[in-house]
Amino acid sequence: QVQLVESGGGLVQAGGSLRLSCAASGRTFSTFSNNAMGWFRQAPGKEREFVAAIRWSGGRTYYADSVKDRFTISRDNYKIAVYLQMNSLKPEDTAVYYCAGGTVASQVARSYEYWGQGTQVTVSS
Repeated sequence: QVQLVESGGGLVQAGGSLRLSCAASGRTFSTFSNNAMGWFRQAPGKEREFVAAIRWSGGRTYYADSVKDRFTISRDNYKIAVYLQMNSLKPEDTAVYYCAGGTVASQVARSYEYWGQGTQVTVSS
């Protein structure tokens, strides 16, 4: 079984940057041809929404319209880790950010089998 642990959240001012990390342990996704990892976020009282995803093989990326040109998702094949570089942060980016893993890169949360515990990102005005 795969375990995912996020880190890097915190409090920043609008316009600032944060880099989230997600480290995977246990069994990796390397045995799956369509393995993928993604980031979702959820604000209090709101539904969990897609942020970004990446195919492990080839590194093809996908982004929600709300974060395009501001956020960048990347991977580290050796460490089996995924990152989310967040620039030009806005107050509406405030949420708990979750790392997810599965066999399909998708914007649908239920498509992912593994989830991290979440890390809080707060952006002040």
